[in-house]
Amino acid sequence: MAVHRHGASHDIPGASPFSHHIVPNGEARIRVTACGQGMPIVLLPSLGRDVEDFFPIARDLAAAGWRVLMPSPRGMGGSVGPLAGIRLHDLASDIAAVIEHERAGPALVAGHAFGNWVARTTAADHPSLVAGVAILAAAHKHFPASLRASIDAAMDASLPTETRLTHLRTAFFASGSDPSVWLDGWHPAIARAQRAASAATVQSAWWAAGAAPLLDVQASEDAFAPRAGAHLLRQELGPRVRIATIENAGHALLPEQPRDVAAALVAFAQTLERRN
Repeated sequence: MAVHRHGASHDIPGASPFSHHIVPNGEARIRVTACGQGMPIVLLPSLGRDVEDFFPIARDLAAAGWRVLMPSPRGMGGSVGPLAGIRLHDLASDIAAVIEHERAGPALVAGHAFGNWVARTTAADHPSLVAGVAILAAAHKHFPASLRASIDAAMDASLPTETRLTHLRTAFFASGSDPSVWLDGWHPAIARAQRAASAATVQSAWWAAGAAPLLDVQASEDAFAPRAGAHLLRQELGPRVRIATIENAGHALLPEQPRDVAAALVAFAQTLERRN
């Protein structure tokens, strides 16, 4: 696929404005925010958060010559669909429908934190639609339960702001980052439904992301994935796992180092493009 490459989007006046469309999938209707042209890259947000977290990197990806698709999870941003009694497979089916709607061949599916579970499930369930998977700030298989409590406190708008900021620093942000940028944007009820979907899904069914090439984008100060375990996924799944480390970033990653995340995704997407 020959595509024209550009520099960073904010260097190009009016580059890649966002458009929106709805993709039906059974009882669900998924609202997709999109920009750019080229090989599709699907971006899936973290637990209880919507696609706005991806907007800074989406513009850079589009300016670099890729078609960026940001499906809002069920219950957010105009997307609707059953949330009770579902599994990760149901959420992955939404993403498969978004890719099929493009009619542009297999996509790179990139998921941030919880979104990486949906990305891996999509690759496992729909291998013909997924050229590769990028996992952004993916938690290790085992992490302290106290971090889950910090997630709950961070998204609880009834708590004092300083309490929430403390939990945001603990669970999400690197030292020196400003956690206040994530005081807003939370959907606690949807987060509970997403956790229930995960709990209802056998981890071994999605953990390996099928046989797809996989980019593990690790944040250097991620409380959910300490550097001591940086090798674990590659050790488990083998050489199809590439590792990219983003310095001065925590589990939030996207608001901290968007340019570096975009660059890592572009480099990986180019390897997939060559394979195809």
